[in-house]
Amino acid sequence: MTAALRRNWPLLGTALVLVVLYAAASLAFPGFASLYQFAHLFDDNATLGLAAVGMTFVILSGGIDLSVGAVIALASMVLALLMKDGGWSIWAAVPAVLAMGAALGACMGAIIHVFRLPPFLVTLAGMFLARGAALLLTPDKRIEMSSKAEIESLSSVLIQNFNLPAMVFLAAVALAWAALRFTRFGRTVYAIGSDESAARLMGLPTASTRIGIYAISALCATAGGIVQVIGTGAGDASAALLLELDAIAAVVIGGTVLAGGRGSVIGTLLGVLILAIITAIPSYHGTLNSWWTKIAIGLLLLVFVLLQRLSQRWAAGKT
Repeated sequence: MTAALRRNWPLLGTALVLVVLYAAASLAFPGFASLYQFAHLFDDNATLGLAAVGMTFVILSGGIDLSVGAVIALASMVLALLMKDGGWSIWAAVPAVLAMGAALGACMGAIIHVFRLPPFLVTLAGMFLARGAALLLTPDKRIEMSSKAEIESLSSVLIQNFNLPAMVFLAAVALAWAALRFTRFGRTVYAIGSDESAARLMGLPTASTRIGIYAISALCATAGGIVQVIGTGAGDASAALLLELDAIAAVVIGGTVLAGGRGSVIGTLLGVLILAIITAIPSYHGTLNSWWTKIAIGLLLLVFVLLQRLSQRWAAGKT
């Protein structure tokens, strides 16, 4: 096996699973292979996809972020409140909400770095704080925005069957890919995941990078909350409940190693599409219980984690 193939086999494996799954669904269900349905795989999963893009940075660095689902809910509520009760235009509200999300993520990253606390615990606290704040913002726990002309106009944007949330998701994938591949920040993310001590000895800016990683994760989750409002026409404090688990699953199924240092955002895109196909199948089947999708995702995640472990042992045996 060549070095390039050995390095990219997790991504190739994910791509193979996606192709086989998509082909099987297309053969089993008429219309599944249409451009309309293909676009809807992106449309319906844009919020998850954005959270997974941010989660890719975190897992590549060897961390974890359990707050993304709650940040999505908080962002959707804050955006809806600013526009409905505050009278803000969407062009003023969106930058403010994005800045809020990035600041929240940066705070978590700073706490993790300064106090050397496990990311699991810090982001778990962030999850409770963000979800609690979202629930406190209004007694109704939901703010309808579908009557807002700005939301209606954005929700009607459509290019080749792809709506605005899908386009934002794909743009985030492209930007994340470029940042990880061509910037010093991206190289430092990989270095931290591979060996943080060695990265520090090399003079890499590990402190600012770690803070930036969690800022990016929260920023992507905040963008997910914004497209959630555009897609559903409402801010919802109970939105994206446990979505962080689906985001982690998408990243791992996409070939990113949980220990950090190896993976790509392109794999995450493929992982999101695999989850999208699995969750779309029950609506086509008609009689299939939707809970089977969770079982399928769980089994697939377990297979990929086991393959990662076997790959690490094989690589260690070669050295």
